[in-house]
Amino acid sequence: MNTLKSLTFTSIPAPLIKTAKFARRERLIDRLEEQRQLAKDPSFIPVVKRWKKTPDGSKALVDHPRRLKPWWKSDEKGSVVLTVRSGFHTLEFEKGKGAIAVGTMDRLDGVLATLITATRAGELDGLLEAASGSSERGVPKPKKAA
Repeated sequence: MNTLKSLTFTSIPAPLIKTAKFARRERLIDRLEEQRQLAKDPSFIPVVKRWKKTPDGSKALVDHPRRLKPWWKSDEKGSVVLTVRSGFHTLEFEKGKGAIAVGTMDRLDGVLATLITATRAGELDGLLEAASGSSERGVPKPKKAA
């Protein structure tokens, strides 16, 4: 019984409720991690599992390559500019400024790491919500007046 006295007991924490906000964060973090891998290795191709029919009629789980475009470009001066995308939208950090000036390709990994840290801290939640068009899943976007 003396062995158990050396332990500290606590209550079980409540399970984390996965909301649309957390799902958007996780999705952006996954995409930013893919961009980091692409920056380190230009031949990186992410794969997803797909069910395909085999010639004998059965189904098999196979790796299917997924297209991945880099989010960075070089401008006319040769410096690297990074855009962050959420779905089909580019996140606009300030009014009219949707890109991050990185400088050189060597600094790209550090900028992507900073963005991942900011996303985990919830600093991009407002931008992600604005890009998604609704605050919760299943809520339709407001219709434009005719």
